[in-house]
Parts: sequence; C-alpha cells; structure tokens
Amino acid sequence: MGRGRWVRSVQRAYRGGAVLLAGKTAIVHGGSGAVGSAVARAFAREGAAVHLTGRTVAPLEDVARRIEGDGGVAHVAQLDATDRDAVDRHADAVAAAGDGIDICFNATSNDDLQGSPLLEMAVADVTRPVVKAVTTTVVTAAAAARHMVHRGSGVILVMAGGRETIPGLGGSHIAWSALTGVCRQLAAELGPQGVRVAWLLSPGSPSPGSPASDDANRADEGALLAERPRYEDVANAAVFAASDWARTMTATELNLTGGLVSD
Repeated sequence: MGRGRWVRSVQRAYRGGAVLLAGKTAIVHGGSGAVGSAVARAFAREGAAVHLTGRTVAPLEDVARRIEGDGGVAHVAQLDATDRDAVDRHADAVAAAGDGIDICFNATSNDDLQGSPLLEMAVADVTRPVVKAVTTTVVTAAAAARHMVHRGSGVILVMAGGRETIPGLGGSHIAWSALTGVCRQLAAELGPQGVRVAWLLSPGSPSPGSPASDDANRADEGALLAERPRYEDVANAAVFAASDWARTMTATELNLTGGLVSD
C-alpha cells in the first residue's frame, strides 16, 4: 500500500470509518482544471455528490469517470460561469435533484495575461481578469447562496492567488485582490443566514506524482517550507473548509503558500 493510501486508511480508522462530507451536495465550477478536478475528487472521496461544470464537456466527463471509478457520484454540466442565467438554472436543477446545495467551489480561470510590465499592457488585458474574477465569484456564489440561505447552511469556497508582490503579473494580482474583497463582502452578508465563505491561497502546484527539482520544490524565493504545495494539499484544505470541522470559519483565507505569504 502506498503511503498516501495508508495515511487515508489511518485517518478513516481514526474517524471510525466516517467521511467528512457524507450526504453533501457540492458544485465545482471549473471542475476539469488541475485544482478543480483535485478538489472534486476529494469532495467525492469524502462522501459528497459532486456536480462539475465547465466550458468543455470532454475533460469534465474524464474527471467524472475517475470519480465514479473510485466509487463516487459525479454529474457534468457545460456552462460558462460568467453567464448568470445559465449558472442560476444549473443551481436550481442541482438543488431540485437533491436536498439543496451544501458546497460551492469556484476554480474557474481568469483568462489573465502575464509576463509583461503593467505599463506596457493594453488596459483591456489588465482589466479582463479582474472583471472575470469578480463576475464568476459573484455569479456562482449568488446562485448557490439562494438555496443555502433557504436551508440556513452552506459553504462557498473560492480559489484565489498570491498576495506577494511579483513583477509581470499583469492584472492577476489585482484580480485576486478584488476576488478576496468580494468574498469578505459575501461573508458579511451571508454569515447571519448560516452561510460561510472562505478562499484558498496557493502559489501553484507541481503536477501530481511528478518528480520535483530543487527549484520546483520551493514555492518561490522566500518560502519557509522546502516543499511546494501539491494539488492534493489544496484539495484536502478545501475538504476541511467545507466540512463541519470548520464550522466557525468564515471571511477568512486558508494560506497554503508554505510560508511564502506570512500572516
């Protein structure tokens, strides 16, 4: 038995065979991406029925097959997370098919352009990721929150980016800052109605299972831990944040940067 499977078996034994998200319904927007697929598989592993969305069906179906192959439950829907009507209809269908919506995770991309100095970029290239980050966060959260508020419980999670200042990020850093502002506002408005909101901060992850070089093993210059976070680490943090173990956490960030960003 591999170390990862052994650790999971020990964790299950410690919990008496229980899973953290048993009976939960989760929507993962951007479910075919590296982070979204890892989070979706982790949610399913912990007992949630997972609804994957994205702009392209084929990669979503691949993730769904993997989840089902592991004994989980997965559904696929093609939609654009900036399309409020489509996202609303999907949330309504998911809630009607089950017993509401318990978890909404937004891992959609922001279509950013990096590598050029900000002063040399077209304004449209700078603002595009900002507009998309805010739009997808508001649209996906609002669609799920309507059903969560009705039940008096639910968790909204968003994948964010770093807070460190690095040249050449274009509009990415601005988008991440805007995204966290939206999350804080949502938390303030939804908290009294039983809905929690949190975001995950990661500097990026190497490909699962790939050998990491000394450079890749450091998140960046200044990281305190030698090992870069992996997609599994992000997924496990998302599981914790979505579970009742984190029931007192809202309007907060889960810092997975290995100390690159110090709080």
